[in-house]
Amino acid sequence: MIKLENVTKKYVMGDNIVMALNGIDIHINEGEFVAIVGPSGSGKSTLMNIIGCLDVVTGGYYELNQIPIQDYDKDELADIRNQQIGFVFQQFNLLNNFSALENVMMPMTYAKVSKKEREERAHTLLSLVGLSDRTEHKPTELSGGQQQRVSIARALANNPAIILADEPTGALDSTTGIEVLNQLKKLNQDGKTVIIITHDPDVAQTTNRVITLKDGCVVSDERRQDYD
Repeated sequence: MIKLENVTKKYVMGDNIVMALNGIDIHINEGEFVAIVGPSGSGKSTLMNIIGCLDVVTGGYYELNQIPIQDYDKDELADIRNQQIGFVFQQFNLLNNFSALENVMMPMTYAKVSKKEREERAHTLLSLVGLSDRTEHKPTELSGGQQQRVSIARALANNPAIILADEPTGALDSTTGIEVLNQLKKLNQDGKTVIIITHDPDVAQTTNRVITLKDGCVVSDERRQDYD
């Protein structure tokens, strides 16, 4: 599903060139539950942006669902994001002036789904994450865990093949974080490919594969044999 081969990403900062990714080789198959970990400056956020089509490679090859997309323009990348990738962010990124239902409906608006179908699907997704009684609440009226569950429902709005979660428990207490991780695990069990970007080893150990980055390189790629 995801194939990165000898991927590099350079940033020019004045007279300096920063090599954020340096020769990344990663293959992720459909239905995997993967954590990408590493310390600050390891390149994991840059890698997330590449995988999520928020940025483009400087060199190398990136293939998503058998489509080579390293040369796609901004509009083509936006279409890929909208159709194939659902994002879950640490700070939720919900629109405070909109209800939970309206926040979940938003990606479907860009996909030109009819209003009736948007509303029906959003109700279904909020029910899926246990928020059928909070559809009309705005984010400021919800707890952190509830807001993150709204963001998970929003990530599922266009039925993407991939869920890309950036530090999804970083703004939550430990109990609520476990609930959110269980939601992501269930999505994986239901067939979604789930990729978590995290610095937390406890979060990483909830997945069945841990890819570790350091200084822009993959230093280990381990599959858990005891994963259940």
